[in-house]
Amino acid sequence: MVTSQILDTSVDELRVSVYPTNQEMGLAAAQFASGILREAIAAKGSANVILAAANSQLTFLDGLKTLTDVDWSKVIFFHMDEYIGLEPGHPASFSQFLRRNLIDEIHPKAFYTIPSQEQDLEKVCMGYERLLYEYPTDLCAMGIGENGHVAFNDPPYADFEDPVWVKAVEIDTISRRQQVGEGHFPSIDLVPVHAITLTIPALLAARSILCMVPETRKAEAVYKSLFGPIVDTCPASILRHAPHARLLLDRESAAKSFSF
Repeated sequence: MVTSQILDTSVDELRVSVYPTNQEMGLAAAQFASGILREAIAAKGSANVILAAANSQLTFLDGLKTLTDVDWSKVIFFHMDEYIGLEPGHPASFSQFLRRNLIDEIHPKAFYTIPSQEQDLEKVCMGYERLLYEYPTDLCAMGIGENGHVAFNDPPYADFEDPVWVKAVEIDTISRRQQVGEGHFPSIDLVPVHAITLTIPALLAARSILCMVPETRKAEAVYKSLFGPIVDTCPASILRHAPHARLLLDRESAAKSFSF
Protein backbone atom coordinates (compact mmCIF):
# COMPACT_ATOMS: atom_id res chain seq x y z
CA MET A 1 0.00 0.00 0.00
CA VAL A 2 1.25 3.48 -0.90
CA THR A 3 0.45 6.04 1.79
CA SER A 4 -0.65 9.56 0.98
CA GLN A 5 -0.74 12.37 3.50
CA ILE A 6 -3.73 14.66 3.73
CA LEU A 7 -1.81 17.12 5.87
CA ASP A 8 1.70 17.60 7.19
CA THR A 9 2.09 20.42 9.68
CA SER A 10 3.43 21.35 13.10
CA VAL A 11 1.69 22.47 16.29
CA ASP A 12 4.25 24.17 18.51
CA GLU A 13 7.23 21.76 18.35
CA LEU A 14 5.19 18.68 17.44
CA ARG A 15 5.11 17.39 13.87
CA VAL A 16 1.62 16.25 12.84
CA SER A 17 0.82 14.04 9.85
CA VAL A 18 -2.73 13.12 8.77
CA TYR A 19 -3.61 10.17 6.52
CA PRO A 20 -6.90 9.20 4.83
CA THR A 21 -7.35 5.92 6.72
CA ASN A 22 -6.21 4.08 9.81
CA GLN A 23 -4.46 1.51 7.61
CA GLU A 24 -2.44 4.17 5.77
CA MET A 25 -1.57 5.84 9.06
CA GLY A 26 -0.28 2.57 10.51
CA LEU A 27 1.79 1.73 7.45
CA ALA A 28 3.29 5.21 7.34
CA ALA A 29 4.20 4.92 11.02
CA ALA A 30 5.88 1.57 10.36
CA GLN A 31 7.89 3.13 7.55
CA PHE A 32 9.04 5.93 9.85
CA ALA A 33 9.92 3.31 12.46
CA SER A 34 11.98 1.40 9.90
CA GLY A 35 14.25 4.37 9.32
CA ILE A 36 14.68 5.00 13.05
CA LEU A 37 15.52 1.38 13.80
CA ARG A 38 17.89 0.92 10.90
CA GLU A 39 19.74 4.09 11.89
CA ALA A 40 20.12 2.88 15.48
CA ILE A 41 21.31 -0.57 14.41
CA ALA A 42 23.86 0.95 12.03
CA ALA A 43 25.16 3.28 14.74
CA LYS A 44 25.43 0.90 17.69
CA GLY A 45 24.52 -2.60 16.57
CA SER A 46 21.06 -2.75 18.15
CA ALA A 47 17.86 -0.78 18.72
CA ASN A 48 15.61 -0.41 21.77
CA VAL A 49 11.86 0.13 21.43
CA ILE A 50 8.99 0.86 23.82
CA LEU A 51 5.57 -0.23 22.54
CA ALA A 52 2.02 0.58 23.57
CA ALA A 53 -0.53 -2.25 23.71
CA ALA A 54 -3.85 -0.89 22.43
CA ASN A 55 -6.29 -1.36 19.57
CA SER A 56 -5.17 2.01 18.19
CA GLN A 57 -1.74 0.48 17.54
CA LEU A 58 -2.88 -2.56 15.55
CA THR A 59 -2.35 -1.11 12.07
CA PHE A 60 1.12 0.07 13.14
CA LEU A 61 2.00 -3.36 14.52
CA ASP A 62 0.71 -4.96 11.32
CA GLY A 63 2.89 -2.54 9.37
CA LEU A 64 5.96 -3.50 11.37
CA LYS A 65 5.42 -7.15 10.44
CA THR A 66 5.70 -6.25 6.75
CA LEU A 67 9.11 -4.62 7.11
CA THR A 68 11.86 -6.53 5.35
CA ASP A 69 14.67 -4.05 5.96
CA VAL A 70 14.88 -4.33 9.76
CA ASP A 71 16.96 -7.05 11.44
CA TRP A 72 14.63 -7.93 14.32
CA SER A 73 17.32 -10.10 15.91
CA LYS A 74 19.01 -6.81 16.84
CA VAL A 75 15.93 -5.13 18.34
CA ILE A 76 14.97 -5.18 22.05
CA PHE A 77 11.38 -4.41 23.02
CA PHE A 78 9.80 -3.04 26.20
CA HIS A 79 6.16 -2.22 26.92
CA MET A 80 4.93 0.90 28.64
CA ASP A 81 2.37 -0.40 31.12
CA GLU A 82 0.80 -3.51 32.62
CA TYR A 83 -2.09 -4.32 34.91
CA ILE A 84 -1.27 -5.29 38.48
CA GLY A 85 -2.48 -8.69 39.59
CA LEU A 86 -3.96 -9.95 36.33
CA GLU A 87 -3.49 -13.71 36.19
CA PRO A 88 -0.57 -14.95 34.07
CA GLY A 89 -1.47 -15.43 30.43
CA HIS A 90 -4.70 -13.41 30.62
CA PRO A 91 -5.50 -12.36 27.03
CA ALA A 92 -6.07 -8.73 28.10
CA SER A 93 -2.61 -8.33 29.61
CA PHE A 94 -0.52 -5.93 27.60
CA SER A 95 2.45 -8.25 27.32
CA GLN A 96 0.17 -10.95 25.87
CA PHE A 97 -1.37 -8.40 23.48
CA LEU A 98 2.07 -7.53 22.12
CA ARG A 99 3.21 -11.13 21.91
CA ARG A 100 0.05 -12.04 20.02
CA ASN A 101 0.12 -9.10 17.61
CA LEU A 102 3.86 -8.71 16.97
CA ILE A 103 6.53 -10.30 19.14
CA ASP A 104 5.79 -13.96 18.42
CA GLU A 105 5.91 -13.30 14.67
CA ILE A 106 9.13 -11.31 14.37
CA HIS A 107 11.30 -13.05 17.01
CA PRO A 108 13.28 -10.05 18.29
CA LYS A 109 16.49 -10.12 20.31
CA ALA A 110 14.51 -9.69 23.55
CA PHE A 111 11.16 -8.62 24.97
CA TYR A 112 11.43 -7.37 28.54
CA THR A 113 8.02 -7.49 30.24
CA ILE A 114 6.84 -5.83 33.44
CA PRO A 115 6.54 -8.58 36.10
CA SER A 116 3.34 -7.21 37.61
CA GLN A 117 2.59 -10.46 39.47
CA GLU A 118 5.40 -9.77 41.93
CA GLN A 119 4.37 -8.72 45.43
CA ASP A 120 7.10 -6.10 45.88
CA LEU A 121 5.89 -3.42 43.47
CA GLU A 122 8.62 -0.97 44.41
CA LYS A 123 11.21 -3.59 43.49
CA VAL A 124 9.43 -4.27 40.18
CA CYS A 125 9.34 -0.57 39.29
CA MET A 126 12.97 0.01 40.21
CA GLY A 127 14.07 -3.08 38.29
CA TYR A 128 12.26 -2.07 35.10
CA GLU A 129 13.59 1.47 35.43
CA ARG A 130 17.14 0.10 35.61
CA LEU A 131 16.54 -1.82 32.38
CA LEU A 132 15.34 1.35 30.65
CA TYR A 133 18.50 3.15 31.73
CA GLU A 134 20.63 0.20 30.62
CA TYR A 135 18.99 0.14 27.19
CA PRO A 136 18.32 3.79 26.21
CA THR A 137 15.19 4.01 24.06
CA ASP A 138 15.62 4.69 20.36
CA LEU A 139 11.89 4.64 19.57
CA CYS A 140 8.82 5.04 21.76
CA ALA A 141 5.67 4.06 19.84
CA MET A 142 2.56 5.19 21.68
CA GLY A 143 -1.04 6.34 21.47
CA ILE A 144 -3.36 8.76 23.25
CA GLY A 145 -6.25 7.58 25.41
CA GLU A 146 -9.79 8.88 25.24
CA ASN A 147 -9.06 11.01 28.32
CA GLY A 148 -5.76 12.26 26.89
CA HIS A 149 -3.58 9.79 28.77
CA VAL A 150 -0.24 8.46 27.57
CA ALA A 151 0.57 4.99 28.90
CA PHE A 152 -1.40 4.88 32.18
CA ASN A 153 -0.52 8.45 33.09
CA ASP A 154 -4.16 9.40 33.53
CA PRO A 155 -5.20 13.03 34.14
CA PRO A 156 -5.69 12.62 37.90
CA TYR A 157 -2.17 11.23 38.37
CA ALA A 158 -0.01 12.40 35.44
CA ASP A 159 3.08 14.41 36.30
CA PHE A 160 5.25 16.10 33.69
CA GLU A 161 8.06 16.33 36.25
CA ASP A 162 7.71 12.85 37.72
CA PRO A 163 10.91 11.98 39.63
CA VAL A 164 10.74 8.27 38.69
CA TRP A 165 10.51 6.46 35.36
CA VAL A 166 8.25 3.59 36.45
CA LYS A 167 5.52 3.61 39.09
CA ALA A 168 2.33 1.94 40.30
CA VAL A 169 -0.85 3.94 39.68
CA GLU A 170 -4.61 3.79 40.04
CA ILE A 171 -6.36 3.61 36.67
CA ASP A 172 -8.88 6.34 35.89
CA THR A 173 -12.48 5.21 35.36
CA ILE A 174 -12.52 6.59 31.80
CA SER A 175 -9.49 4.48 30.94
CA ARG A 176 -11.09 1.39 32.46
CA ARG A 177 -14.27 1.98 30.44
CA GLN A 178 -12.14 2.34 27.32
CA GLN A 179 -10.76 -1.16 27.90
CA VAL A 180 -14.32 -2.50 27.98
CA GLY A 181 -15.28 -0.52 24.88
CA GLU A 182 -12.32 -1.98 23.00
CA GLY A 183 -13.47 -5.49 23.87
CA HIS A 184 -10.68 -6.54 26.24
CA PHE A 185 -13.02 -7.11 29.22
CA PRO A 186 -16.75 -7.92 29.31
CA SER A 187 -17.48 -5.41 32.09
CA ILE A 188 -15.75 -2.62 33.99
CA ASP A 189 -15.91 -4.67 37.18
CA LEU A 190 -13.37 -7.07 35.65
CA VAL A 191 -10.90 -4.37 34.61
CA PRO A 192 -8.06 -4.08 37.13
CA VAL A 193 -7.97 -0.88 39.16
CA HIS A 194 -4.18 -0.58 39.35
CA ALA A 195 -1.30 -0.78 36.91
CA ILE A 196 2.42 -0.24 36.59
CA THR A 197 3.27 2.44 34.05
CA LEU A 198 6.23 4.20 32.55
CA THR A 199 5.99 7.85 33.53
CA ILE A 200 5.92 10.80 31.17
CA PRO A 201 9.64 11.61 31.61
CA ALA A 202 10.48 8.00 30.70
CA LEU A 203 8.42 8.18 27.51
CA LEU A 204 9.87 11.54 26.50
CA ALA A 205 13.43 10.29 27.05
CA ALA A 206 13.23 8.26 23.83
CA ARG A 207 15.39 9.49 20.96
CA SER A 208 12.32 9.42 18.68
CA ILE A 209 8.60 9.21 19.42
CA LEU A 210 5.84 8.08 17.08
CA CYS A 211 2.31 8.63 18.40
CA MET A 212 -0.47 6.91 16.43
CA VAL A 213 -4.05 7.98 17.13
CA PRO A 214 -6.83 6.83 14.78
CA GLU A 215 -10.65 6.80 15.00
CA THR A 216 -13.46 9.24 15.72
CA ARG A 217 -13.58 8.36 19.43
CA LYS A 218 -10.13 9.94 19.85
CA ALA A 219 -10.94 13.19 18.00
CA GLU A 220 -11.75 15.19 21.14
CA ALA A 221 -8.60 14.03 22.93
CA VAL A 222 -6.53 14.93 19.87
CA TYR A 223 -8.06 18.39 19.72
CA LYS A 224 -7.41 19.08 23.40
CA SER A 225 -3.87 17.75 23.09
CA LEU A 226 -3.09 20.00 20.13
CA PHE A 227 -5.00 23.17 20.90
CA GLY A 228 -5.80 23.17 24.60
CA PRO A 229 -3.40 24.29 27.32
CA ILE A 230 -0.29 22.21 27.92
CA VAL A 231 -1.27 20.83 31.32
CA ASP A 232 -1.11 17.48 33.07
CA THR A 233 -4.91 17.26 33.06
CA CYS A 234 -4.40 16.50 29.35
CA PRO A 235 -1.19 14.47 29.56
CA ALA A 236 -0.68 14.11 25.79
CA SER A 237 -0.45 17.90 25.44
CA ILE A 238 3.18 17.66 26.58
CA LEU A 239 4.03 16.24 23.15
CA ARG A 240 3.82 19.80 21.82
CA HIS A 241 7.10 20.39 23.64
CA ALA A 242 8.72 17.35 22.02
CA PRO A 243 10.47 18.21 18.74
CA HIS A 244 11.60 14.58 18.47
CA ALA A 245 7.97 13.40 18.29
CA ARG A 246 5.57 12.91 15.39
CA LEU A 247 1.80 12.56 15.82
CA LEU A 248 0.11 10.44 13.14
CA LEU A 249 -3.66 10.71 12.70
CA ASP A 250 -6.29 9.42 10.33
CA ARG A 251 -9.05 11.58 8.86
CA GLU A 252 -11.47 10.63 11.66
CA SER A 253 -9.23 11.43 14.61
CA ALA A 254 -8.12 14.71 13.02
CA ALA A 255 -11.64 15.90 12.16
CA LYS A 256 -12.05 18.29 15.13
CA SER A 257 -8.56 19.71 14.80
CA PHE A 258 -8.16 20.42 11.07
CA SER A 259 -10.27 21.24 8.03
CA PHE A 260 -9.67 19.30 4.81
